[in-house]
Amino acid sequence: MLKKLLIANRGEIAIRIAQAAAELGIATVGIHSEDDATSLHVRRVDEVRALKGKGAAAYLDIAGVIAAAKAAGCDSVHPGYGFLSENAEFARACTAAKLVFVGPTPDQLDLFGDKARARAHAGKHKVPLLPGTDGATDLKGIRAFFDKHAKAGVMVKAIAGGGGRGMRPVRKAGDLAEAVERCAAEAKAAFGNPALYAERLVDRARHIEVQIVGDGKGGIAALGERDCTVQRRNQKIVELAPSPN
Repeated sequence: MLKKLLIANRGEIAIRIAQAAAELGIATVGIHSEDDATSLHVRRVDEVRALKGKGAAAYLDIAGVIAAAKAAGCDSVHPGYGFLSENAEFARACTAAKLVFVGPTPDQLDLFGDKARARAHAGKHKVPLLPGTDGATDLKGIRAFFDKHAKAGVMVKAIAGGGGRGMRPVRKAGDLAEAVERCAAEAKAAFGNPALYAERLVDRARHIEVQIVGDGKGGIAALGERDCTVQRRNQKIVELAPSPN
């Protein structure tokens, strides 16, 4: 059982985690950047540790977050979502510091942070997939794939990262070159990796996610699905659970 949890996040995310931990009898430690010292989440935890720096950069400082957790005597870290939640190196740093990372394992984060590997893994386990290129490819490879799916169009996507960055729908062959160039540039800037692949485009699709949790000891449960279709610039605005219809 966890005894003292550092919440590596801020705002509403941190508040919800603090509330859940309190219901379980787990002591909580909040963190804040220099400009978040008066934020509401720091008043909803049992203890507070200040980070060096301002803005998001403070919450992305792996060494600083780990140091705060160790200084407070925590045995665990909950990343929430966003910030370091999908960072495999942060999960590894927690393990190295003998802190329980409340989230996926580093290997799982590595696997699903690479869409080509994730698709290959899903295919190996007979999970249905949209047609796509065989891993990362270049403009020539994406053109060849487009020729096979010109009627539907294609979605050009960054291999790495997420958050809707580095992806664009292409419905006309003449738009491919610009889309590939822009996606690669966005992916390199956001994730340090310009590699791309392509999938067949599905217009007017619903975006449904299923939340899975595990206890690290083999116990796994599906908590139900949520509809994340309402988006702006590929970023979710509203999530509905359970999903309608």
